[in-house]
Amino acid sequence: MSTPPNDPDSPDQTEDASGAAVTAKSKPHGPFQRFLDVIEFAGNKLPHPATLFALLALLVVVLSWIFSQLGLSVEDPLEGEQVEVFNLLSAEGVEWMFTSMVDNFIGFAPLGVVLATMIGIGMAEQSGLIGTALRSFILAIPRTLVTFAIVFAGIMSSVASDAGYVVLPPLAAILFVSLGRHPLAGIAAAFAGVSAGFSANLLLSGTDVLLGELTIEAAATVDPGYADQMNLAMNYWFIIVSTFVLAIVGTLVSQFLVEPRLGEWKGEGVLKGEDRDSLKITSLEKKGLIAAGISLVVTVGLLLLLIVPENAVLRGEDGAIVQSPFMSSLVVVIIIAFFIPGLVYGIVTKVVRNDTDVVNQLSQTLAGMAMFLVLAFTAGQFIAYFNQSNLGLIVSVIGAEALDSINLTGLPLVLVFMAFVAIVNLFVGSASAKWAMLAPVMVPIMMHLGISPEFTQAAYRVSDSATNILSPLMTYFALIIAVAQRYDKRLGIGSLVSVMLPYSLAFMGVWTLMTLGWMWLDVPLGPNAPIYYEAP
Repeated sequence: MSTPPNDPDSPDQTEDASGAAVTAKSKPHGPFQRFLDVIEFAGNKLPHPATLFALLALLVVVLSWIFSQLGLSVEDPLEGEQVEVFNLLSAEGVEWMFTSMVDNFIGFAPLGVVLATMIGIGMAEQSGLIGTALRSFILAIPRTLVTFAIVFAGIMSSVASDAGYVVLPPLAAILFVSLGRHPLAGIAAAFAGVSAGFSANLLLSGTDVLLGELTIEAAATVDPGYADQMNLAMNYWFIIVSTFVLAIVGTLVSQFLVEPRLGEWKGEGVLKGEDRDSLKITSLEKKGLIAAGISLVVTVGLLLLLIVPENAVLRGEDGAIVQSPFMSSLVVVIIIAFFIPGLVYGIVTKVVRNDTDVVNQLSQTLAGMAMFLVLAFTAGQFIAYFNQSNLGLIVSVIGAEALDSINLTGLPLVLVFMAFVAIVNLFVGSASAKWAMLAPVMVPIMMHLGISPEFTQAAYRVSDSATNILSPLMTYFALIIAVAQRYDKRLGIGSLVSVMLPYSLAFMGVWTLMTLGWMWLDVPLGPNAPIYYEAP
């Protein structure tokens, strides 16, 4: 009798070139695998992030009533005044909730920023510029640097939001097979770079904008003056160094842990002729890349004219650059830097023939943001309710006092915070959704304990990114499994997690040490972005 394909005690199977199952050595379902099953089961019980925010908003309303009845209050550490909980179920509170709902949505900090940024990135993505540029990058490097290039390209792809998830893993698998290497090793290297390295880059991206806006908004609840001088490039030096560190670590993990475990690739036939052809850059695409590159140089040159000269219009008072209109308009710079090369590439490759094509492509990009709009509505209500009720200030003061009482500051405080974020990330995959929930609470707490908002954001990004590849709830986890199953139709979540775990552990360990070292050296994280915060 044949073994049922879904029997957990059956041996692992792979497919050969003809599609027949080939039995491999069985792998026991050990404690770690059972632990992952529990995580997946528990995580699937969580509601959608948009629903979660709606429930949290409702919870804030109820808590505001309870704590107001209990007479909970704290002393504002900045103003020295007693602050009480504002009851959202009072007549005044109900009136405020009804009259402010639309403003809460429109006023949600990342809303306009993210939608505007996606206009520029969407043009480059829809025209094909990003995909072609990534393919060109991978094909241009020597074979000995293929793994490094894939991990590095994955990290850099975060400038285009989620484009790297769709483009890089399939290309990496095809490239590895063409070199006689295991395709799953290529998929793993690309997935590690794109997802685990999502918060590292040589360029500012939508992630910096999205998280930065939330961080600045949270810091303003404690010290508006300090928040006013913050900028969206607050982690720039940190993410530049992180890019090279993670690319090296990811390469070493691939070559010395992942590939040896996977062994030599025996499969044939899965690699189709069209797969090989998909790696090639056509002459028309080359012309498009050259034209896009020239347009980018010209665009950057024109932007520099607005910044470099001593009396340039985007400089600040006394010629300052850090505190200047330029730093306040990075979103516009990102839009222009992506939109113009993307448009030029589309025109040259004839993907864009008229203004209608441009509008249609941008519409497709923004249509993909529909889920974000729903999330922004419920998240905006939660954040507004949280602030209006004064629970944010009260929780931060009480939390700071609790941490103070157990003498948890400095490095131990940062480590506990990072561990907490890493665990939460296994259940809530969206980086923006988590930070929208955590920033209003954690940023004020850390500020009260002398840790700057900039450093709190950097620590959050490390823990959030390093554990992405282990969560079956992460949006693109299913996509990676689908890509991998082209080469091994029996591959499931457990197999993928076992391949990705070495990356996650290595990234988390090395990146955490780098974060703590940065803190110990007290080096700025970016322009005007200190490690420590001093209350005025």
